[in-house]
Amino acid sequence: MTTNMFPPALVFILGALLIPFLRGKAKAIYMLALPVVVFLILLKLPVGNTWVVDFWGYELILGRMDKLSLIFAYIFTIMAFLGILFALHVKDNLQHVSALFYVGSTLGVVMAGDFLSLYLFWEIMAVSSTFLIIASRTKESREAGFRYILVHLIGGLFLLAGIVLYVQKTGTIAFDYIGLTGIESYLIFIGIALNAAAIPLHAWLPDAYPNGTPTSTVFLSAFTTKSAVYLLIRTFPGADILIVIGALMVSLPIFYAVLENDIRRVLSYSLMNQVGFMMVGIGIGSELALNGAVAHAFCHIIYKALLFMAAGSVLQMTGKIKCTELGGLYKTMPLTCIFCMVGAASISAFPFFSGFVSKSMIISASAHEKIFLIWLVLQFASTGVVDHAGIKVPFFTFFGHDSGIRAKEPPLNMLAAMGIAAFLCVGLGVYYQPLYNLLPFPVHYTPYTGAHVVGQLQLLLFGALAFTLLILSGYYVMEVRSKNLDADWTYRLFGQFAYKILDRGLNSLNRVSESVLMKFVKSVAVFFQHTSANFALFVAVNFWLLIGYRDKRLEIKKRRLYNDILQGTLPIGIGAAVAISFILLIFIIT
Repeated sequence: MTTNMFPPALVFILGALLIPFLRGKAKAIYMLALPVVVFLILLKLPVGNTWVVDFWGYELILGRMDKLSLIFAYIFTIMAFLGILFALHVKDNLQHVSALFYVGSTLGVVMAGDFLSLYLFWEIMAVSSTFLIIASRTKESREAGFRYILVHLIGGLFLLAGIVLYVQKTGTIAFDYIGLTGIESYLIFIGIALNAAAIPLHAWLPDAYPNGTPTSTVFLSAFTTKSAVYLLIRTFPGADILIVIGALMVSLPIFYAVLENDIRRVLSYSLMNQVGFMMVGIGIGSELALNGAVAHAFCHIIYKALLFMAAGSVLQMTGKIKCTELGGLYKTMPLTCIFCMVGAASISAFPFFSGFVSKSMIISASAHEKIFLIWLVLQFASTGVVDHAGIKVPFFTFFGHDSGIRAKEPPLNMLAAMGIAAFLCVGLGVYYQPLYNLLPFPVHYTPYTGAHVVGQLQLLLFGALAFTLLILSGYYVMEVRSKNLDADWTYRLFGQFAYKILDRGLNSLNRVSESVLMKFVKSVAVFFQHTSANFALFVAVNFWLLIGYRDKRLEIKKRRLYNDILQGTLPIGIGAAVAISFILLIFIIT
């Protein structure tokens, strides 16, 4: 085993075990210190592989460090600090322990250099995130958590099957670029794409995330989908199918987000939309496109967390999260309103906010590769983002009609977390060069050109104008208390149909098997009713009783068995064994 540092993933996972034993300020300081310690470890880790363990002839690599894994490790650690700070007032150890296991397992995924370590951390990530969903302790959250873990276990099985076939084919558990070349690669791809909420495998996300607690949803929004994005960049860059999937993801969720009444469901569909931009970048596969996907994942984690923080703050202080139940909160929650608007400006890619310096790289890459249709889809999606996340979320939450709710600002730790996230959104949008320096490939791209700024402002203003005209004219889709059917409806329909088919088919097979077995049992019973069969059994048992055993206790047991046979009270297990032995003997003789 070679190691220079303690693995950052294990700092979180093992550190989580002490949380239930701490109280008060000591617990708060301890939890905040963990991501700080991990960040310091990351700063000192050398490029290459650390913590290499020999295991059954294979090398487990727990610390693969290159520019790609490093930037994801940085942002996951930063997000861990923000999430912990935001949840610092929570007294629920289940949430704190699950969150740290979740963060640690995600770090394990992005730093794993072998498939065995990757799969182990992948499954820990699925289980720990499930506990964050059910932490609300409601019937809805338990049901959503149950569906969530089933979906992710199925995805894990696809991944495991692909890994087994890949290792059998290549003879190694190390992984890097794979490409879609065989059945094993497609199985691995499906397992990863499911975690990325790739259409049509996406319904688990808007079903599960809105059922978390006001604080746990912040963690959920940051790690699962982005760890999948990391793996797709690592293993399948340039896969054309990702362009198609990404184009669907940036487009279809927009319509669901417009229809949704629940603010966190709006943000969940918006999350899928933003991951779609990353998918397109990975599918294009050029250096500019991959840099754009990585940069957008980095920025997205922060501004999406900020939006979920704002929604969680509103939920915590008002107990409500529906568009139809909110409005007018800017009067008593001005700071939360401002932070939400910063997140909305960032996700809309407004100039001087973080989304602008990352999303424009992906759109420019599509133009450079002359993929005109995809470029057009991305432009359309950018306008749609303004409508559902850039305007709808802050408008219906803090403005719109006055709901009469006069809630106070959330606790100081929640405001501090939102303030830091908002600062990073603006800081990355203005001073973007440090981010570009962390990207996996050299960056020869300038976001602030006249064409980029003017073109983006046109899209933003067009989206804002469309929203305003629809609201004023009364044609905007009304916010109503309803549930919208998604792709999971087809899963349930197919599942019910498959159950009926299997139920009838297997029950028919079961009835046939029972009939055959009963006929066999009856024939055996008839056989043993015959006098010659009884005599043969009697002779066999007496012979067994007489052969040379001199142990008194064994002899007593034999006599009891002999009496049982004579009286017809032979234990069923021994009787069956004797009968089967006798039948086999008959077959051998004949």
